[in-house]
Parts: sequence; C-alpha cells; structure tokens
Amino acid sequence: MARHHLDPAAETTIDVFNRDTAPVLTVDDGDTVVVGSLDCHGFLERQRTPGEQRPRMIDPSRGHCLTGPIAVRGAEPGTVLAVHLDDLRPGDWGWTVSASKDNWLARKLGVAEGPRGQLLWELDGTTGKNQLGHSVALAPFLGVIGLPPAEPGDHSTVPPRPEGGGNIDCRELVAGSTLYLPVTVPGANLLVGDGHAAQGDGEVGGTAIECPMTTELTVSVTTGRPVPGIHADTPAGRVTFGFHPDLNEATAEALGAMLTWLQTLYDLDRPTALALASPVVDLRVTQVANQTWGVHALLPEGAIR
Repeated sequence: MARHHLDPAAETTIDVFNRDTAPVLTVDDGDTVVVGSLDCHGFLERQRTPGEQRPRMIDPSRGHCLTGPIAVRGAEPGTVLAVHLDDLRPGDWGWTVSASKDNWLARKLGVAEGPRGQLLWELDGTTGKNQLGHSVALAPFLGVIGLPPAEPGDHSTVPPRPEGGGNIDCRELVAGSTLYLPVTVPGANLLVGDGHAAQGDGEVGGTAIECPMTTELTVSVTTGRPVPGIHADTPAGRVTFGFHPDLNEATAEALGAMLTWLQTLYDLDRPTALALASPVVDLRVTQVANQTWGVHALLPEGAIR
C-alpha cells in the first residue's frame, strides 16, 4: 500500500465542507497519509503572548482550518470509510481560550461579559505547561474528522453531523482508534484538522489545547458494519455517537446505536441489550461547544467477559 504526505498550504487548506471542493489528493483503499494540519484558527506563526493575533492561513476564516479533501477510490454512498489513526503528534505550542462567545453556557457561568480566559501552552509531546506554571498530560486527537454533506453549497465546520461527522471533538479518538464514517459523497472527500493536545469530556470552555498536528492515518472502504451510523473502535473501547440540538435526543441516539452493537455482538433482543448495557456502558457528554450537543456511549474494553 502507498504512503502519501499532505502538508497544510493555501491550496490544501479549507474552512468549510463542500461536496464540490476538488480533492487535493486521491488515494487507494488501504493507503496511508501523513497529514499536517494547522491549529483550528490556522495560525502560520506561534503566539508569543496569550491571545496574540498572528498571521493566518485564512483570515478571516469561516470555520476550522482543515487539510484536504482526500478522495478515496472505491468510496461511494452506501459504503463506510474507516479512518485508522496510526499516530498523532502535536506541535510544540498551543492555546486555550474561554468566555469567547456570549452563549447560554457562558451566561449561566457568569462569564459572558468577559474578560476572556487565555492560556498559552508549551508542548513537549507528553506534557503541556502554560504561562501560569500549570502542567497537564497530553492525549492528542483531532477535533475534526469528517466528510462533506451530500447537499450542495458551503456547510459550516462547527456543528458535528450524524451524516459525515466533522467536529466530533471526542477525546477517545487517540492513536490506535478507527473511526467509521458512512460515506456521503463519491470519493468520501475526507477533511481533517482541529488538533487538540488535550481535552476533557465536554470541551467545557469552548476550546481544548488547540494546536498544529501531524497525523498518520490509514483509510479503507468497508461495508456491513454492525452500527449504521458513526462509531469507533478505540483503545478505551467501542464508542457510538449522538449529535442533536437537544441533549436528550443526542443521548438517545448514542445509546441506541450502542444497543444495536450489543445486539449484534451477543445475539440479544433490545431490552436484554439495554439491561446488559446498564452495568457497563458509560454515557459521556462529548462536547457542549459546537451548537449541537455531542454525546458518546463507551463500552470499555473487557467490560463484558
């Protein structure tokens, strides 16, 4: 299988999903791509002080600065694109900002009027240290892995979508994970970016440790997956997702998909699958930051023996 390299440049970076954007790279089923991506804002130079505005790849941008699209031969609607994350290497710096939007959560927390909270991080691959002296362990992943909607026109990169994924922001999608995305358009036209060096469940401040990222990924085309929607195999376990403006609906979508997976794995009826899920499946709020609630259900590895 071939190995390709794709670096972030003016001609390989875009800030929207659009099915008609021409692929910048076309690969075969089973190929590996080493993808470089800028931070979500597309800074071309590192910040020297927290919140400093440096030159950007796209300024102003409509959404996340993403690398691609990558077309995969044989990927057609009705198939599933498996994106295996072989390796994720954050850059040597990152940033976190809170209270940057006047939304319902900021108002509830009493921070909508500002000032912003701003942290600048030095990253060494395993640890991040900010300007205040706090250190955190790194667990890098991509916030955005997605395919364009089938509908024509530009689509925001901000909300995650049940069709094609996108800004999923799931901290479980670390190296060693495989994300399964039902293909929405011929060729799939994969876009990746929004590197996160570390993030808690929820991305509660609206940003993670936002950073450039080098991602090594392998793509393959498959069919007959046990779950019809977006799902993942991760080092932590099996993961299913729900995305909806209503938290209850997002929760039901994530849990319903996990029940379908349990039914397939253990040959169960649905009520029995729910009974089995209750002692072992974790429900987590993936993110609260992106206009659409994200919830993921996690069946930890080895929880059912």
